[in-house]
Amino acid sequence: MSARSLFILTALTLSSLGILGAKSYDLHFNEPVKAGANELKPGAYSLKVEGSQAIFTNEQTAQSFTVPVKVEQHDKKFEFTTVESSSEGGMEVIHAIDLGGSKTVLELGK
Repeated sequence: MSARSLFILTALTLSSLGILGAKSYDLHFNEPVKAGANELKPGAYSLKVEGSQAIFTNEQTAQSFTVPVKVEQHDKKFEFTTVESSSEGGMEVIHAIDLGGSKTVLELGK
């Protein structure tokens, strides 16, 4: 298993839809990551999608970060929430997030 795959598996917990129709996903990052222009510190986050914005809220500090995203639909539902990232300048940078339990892909720009 590559280091990148290991990061993906350990950085994010399984998504949770909670109540039907809720667009909230629980994420956990083990190391700092960059989402858009924002640096997210390690910890638990809640992710909500509102239109073309992804809102990451740190569950300990209640600090929120809004990131513009391109929302796309895939042919079939994703079983788990996963992230596509790469190491840039010594930090993981998120490029896309597949939302578990949905057909939705969030593409994050640079």
